[in-house]
Parts: sequence; structure tokens; C-alpha cells
Amino acid sequence: MDDRMRVSDTDREAVTARLRDHYAEGRLTPAELDERVSAALNAKTFADLRPLTRDLPGPAPVPPRTDARPNWTGPHRPTWAGPRRMRRRPPVLLFLLVALFVALALPGGGWLLFGVFRLILLFWLVSIVARIASALMYRRRQHYR
Repeated sequence: MDDRMRVSDTDREAVTARLRDHYAEGRLTPAELDERVSAALNAKTFADLRPLTRDLPGPAPVPPRTDARPNWTGPHRPTWAGPRRMRRRPPVLLFLLVALFVALALPGGGWLLFGVFRLILLFWLVSIVARIASALMYRRRQHYR
């Protein structure tokens, strides 16, 4: 903790709120409260704030902890180094659309496009049948347990 660190308005307000609480509990007189609140509002560093609450119960104001971890970049950075910027992927849909237009522009491209759709349909049907078969096998295994 470095007492030379400058305080923020939030730190000053937190100390003055604690001083008012101690005044409400009877630990400070009105004159002491005025003197300490004005000193807290004029404080520039934590060294100025600490003496104001040192003789009162409760935690003394401490500077906020800073993150001491380095800012890693690149492919070999540790997983704890924070969020990564998203990489832009190549526009696959755009490439597919261009390929479809090229296939249609070629002579006989309609048959080529029809063949591609047939392959997509076949792949889709095979994946559905495989999922149904695996679900039935899973259900059968659960039934015999």
C-alpha cells in the first residue's frame, strides 16, 4: 500500500460517510466531525485520509488493488489473461453464394447445382437416420440398466 497514492472523490465520500456514522453512534463530537469532514474533503492522498479514522473502529481506507498480471497478446498467452478480441472469419456464406452463381453461369451448371443439392439432401437424411438409431440404442441401454 502506497500512502502517496492520490484519492478519488469516491474515497473521500466513503470516509465522510464513515465519519458521519461514527458521529451518529456518539463517538465524535460535532466539532470533531466538522474538522474531520473538512480534512477528508481536502485530502489528496491516502496518507491524508488514514489519520482521520485511525482512532475509530473499523477498517482504515486502503487504496484499490491493481491487477498485477501482464497484458498478454498473441497465440501463446495464458488462459487467465482476459478476453480475447474476436478474429474475423472469412465470409463462408459469401463464398458459397459466389460458387452457386458460377455454377449456374457455366453451361450445364444447373445439373451441377442439382447434384450439389442431392449431396446435401443425402447427407441430411443420413444424419437424421444416424441420430434416430443412436437415440434408440441409448434408450435400449437405459431400459436394461
